[in-house]
Amino acid sequence: MAIIHYQFEAIHPLFDGNGRTGRIILLLYLKMTGLLDLPALFLSNYIIQHKAEYYTNLRKVTEAGNWQDWIMYILDMVEKTALKGRTQISEIENLMNTMASEIQQKLPKIYSKDLLEELFRLPYTKRNQLEKAGLGNIKTVGNYLKELENQGFIKSEQLGKEKLYLNFRLLEILKEKI
Repeated sequence: MAIIHYQFEAIHPLFDGNGRTGRIILLLYLKMTGLLDLPALFLSNYIIQHKAEYYTNLRKVTEAGNWQDWIMYILDMVEKTALKGRTQISEIENLMNTMASEIQQKLPKIYSKDLLEELFRLPYTKRNQLEKAGLGNIKTVGNYLKELENQGFIKSEQLGKEKLYLNFRLLEILKEKI
């Protein structure tokens, strides 16, 4: 995997986007070899936070054939990113369970598993998304969102003509860096 990434970066075949493409190739390799079920590791944060080390180790391979530091860097990146991903998944699961209990307790008339899942599908939702998900007509889902906001489960933000409803606690988990 480290060799594949190095070779791609050394060839630098694209005018723009070599870094992004290289990271996608890494994820696809992990998926292809059965090490990932989904290509869902966010490697960019690690590379950005360890950018100097990334380029130093790339240069060491090119100039001195030092593969060991490069391989260790890539392994550390995958390990730390995977551990962070696992922690985030656990935090999201805990938040989802907590919000399910709180919504059932405070708003039992509007609670449904489907509504909860829509609130976690993305860190934001819109009325028409809930309507398309079959949770009610536009007025009904608007009332659900208003009640959820009044109880502090979500926050709304006006974006042009559209109102977004943010699952701000989920957003905080997703913003955490490695």
